[in-house]
Amino acid sequence: MATKVHVGMETEMNGNGVPETFKNNWKKRLIEFSGKMKRSPGWLWRTIWKVGREDPRRMIHAFKVGLSLTLVSLLYLMEPLFKGIGTNAIWAVMTVVVVLEFTAGATLCKGLNRGLGTVLAGSLAFLIEFIATKSGKVFRAVFIGAAVFLIGTTATYMRFFPYIKKNYDYGVVIFLLTFNLITVSSYRVENVLKIAHDRFYTIVIGCGICLFMSLLVFPIWSGEDLHNSTVGKLEGLAKSIEACVNEYFNDSELKENQEKSSEDPIYKGYKAVLDSKSTDETLALYASWEPRHSRHCYRFPWQQYVKVGAVLRQFGYTVVALHGCLLTEIQTPRSVRALFKDSCIRLAGEVTKALMELANSIRNRRHCSPGILSDHLHEALQDLNTAIKSQPRLFLGSNNNQANNMLALAAAHAARHNKPEKDGHGVSLSSVKTDSSALMEWKTKRASEQAKENERKVLRPQLSKIAITSLEFSEALPFAAFASLLVEIVARLDNVIEEVEELGRIACYKEYNPEEDEIIVKCEKPPVDVAKNQLPTHASD
Repeated sequence: MATKVHVGMETEMNGNGVPETFKNNWKKRLIEFSGKMKRSPGWLWRTIWKVGREDPRRMIHAFKVGLSLTLVSLLYLMEPLFKGIGTNAIWAVMTVVVVLEFTAGATLCKGLNRGLGTVLAGSLAFLIEFIATKSGKVFRAVFIGAAVFLIGTTATYMRFFPYIKKNYDYGVVIFLLTFNLITVSSYRVENVLKIAHDRFYTIVIGCGICLFMSLLVFPIWSGEDLHNSTVGKLEGLAKSIEACVNEYFNDSELKENQEKSSEDPIYKGYKAVLDSKSTDETLALYASWEPRHSRHCYRFPWQQYVKVGAVLRQFGYTVVALHGCLLTEIQTPRSVRALFKDSCIRLAGEVTKALMELANSIRNRRHCSPGILSDHLHEALQDLNTAIKSQPRLFLGSNNNQANNMLALAAAHAARHNKPEKDGHGVSLSSVKTDSSALMEWKTKRASEQAKENERKVLRPQLSKIAITSLEFSEALPFAAFASLLVEIVARLDNVIEEVEELGRIACYKEYNPEEDEIIVKCEKPPVDVAKNQLPTHASD
C-alpha cells in the first residue's frame, strides 16, 4: 500500500523511516547543549568572581554561616552533647539557618524576636496546661481547643498593627508556632514540660551562636550600610547632573543615549536614588536594633537618614526630567545652545560641588561647610539669567504673523497635493444618466472620499510637525525646559541641605574645621518631636 504524502510536506526518509529534518534538529540541539556545558565552568567562575568583587563581605558572611552550622552540628556529632540534649538538637540547627542574617541588626532582630516569642508562648502554654489539668478529660479538650482558637485569632489580628508588623512580626509567628506545639501536644504526650525545656535550650544555643558570629566575628552593621548608601546617593546625583549638562552641550552622543539609556552613567547615577525607599526603611529598622554607635547621643537618628533619602528622591525626580531633555524629539540647534553653554555648565558645576560637599560631610560625620551655598552659585544663576535676557528674540519672536503664514503655506501645499486626485475621480458624464452610470458615479465618489480620508490621516502628523517647526521660538522651547529644570534643581538643593544639617545636629556631628586640627563636638538633646519619630531600641540598648 502506497504511503500518502500531502503536498508541501515531502521529507527525505532514512533507512529507519526517521525524517532527516528531525534527525538534524536533534543533532543541532546536542551540539548546542554540549557547547553550553563546556562554557558553564567559565560562566560559573565569572559569576562567583563578580558577586564577590561587588561586595567582599558576601564571602565573609558565607564563611560565617558555614562555621556556625559546623559548631551547632557538634550537638549531634559529639556523644556527650547528644546524650544531654538528644534529638531536640535539630532545633538549634533550624535556628541558625533561619536567624543568621547578613547584618548584625537583622540577626539581632530575628534572634531576639525568636527568643521572646518562645518564652512568651511557653509561659502561656504552661499556664493553660496547669488550668486544664485541674478539670476532667472532656473539659480539658474543650478548654485547650478554645484557648488555641482565641490565642490564634488574637495573635494573628495583632500582626496587622503597624508597630507590631514592623518590629515583631517574626516574633508573633514564632509565638503561634511554639504555643500550638506545646498546648496541643500536651493533651496526648506526657512529660511535655521536659520536651519544651529541651527545645528552649537548643533555641537559646542556636541564637547564641548567631549573635556571637554577627556581633564579634567581622560584624556587618546595618547602620553603616545605611550611612554609606546615603553618601553614595549624593555622589551619584552629583555625577548625573554634571554628565547630563556636559552631554547636552556636546550633542555628539545624544542619539546613542536614546538607544541605550539604561546603560547610561546618568541613568545609573539616579537609579539607585529612586529605588532606595524600601532599602532605606529596612536598614533603618535593623539599625535601630544594633548597639549604639556613639556614647554622646541619646539615640542615633537612623530615621533621619530615611528623611534624607526621601528628600533625595524628590531631588532625583528633577534630575530624571533633566535627563529627559536629552531624549526629546525636538532639540534646540547646537548654535543656539552654545549661547548658554558656559553659564549652564558653571551652574551645574556649583550644584555638583554642593552635593559632593554634603556627601563628604556625611561620610566624615561633620557639619557642612558654611560656604556650601557660596556666592559662586548665585553668580552662576545671575549669569544664566543675563544670558537668557540677552537673547529675547529666541523666546518672544519678532514677527507675529510668520507662524500663521507658514501654516497657510502648509495648508496650500496639502490642497495642491489633493487636487489632481479630486479632478481624476470627479469625471462624470452628465449627458447620459442611466442607472448603471449613476451607480458607477456613486462608487467613484465613495472611493474618492475614502482616499481623501486616508490621506488626511497620514498628513495630520506632518502638518503638526510643520506647525511646531514653523513657530519662530520653537528652537528655544527645548532649551527653555532644560534651563527651567536646572533652576528647579538649585531650588530643591535647599531642602537637601536643610535635611542633612538636621541630621548632623541630631547625630552630634563634629563642627566643620578646614584644617582638621581639632574636633569640636556639639551635642544637644534632640527635640521631643524628633525623638518620637525614632524607632525604640529594645534589648540592644
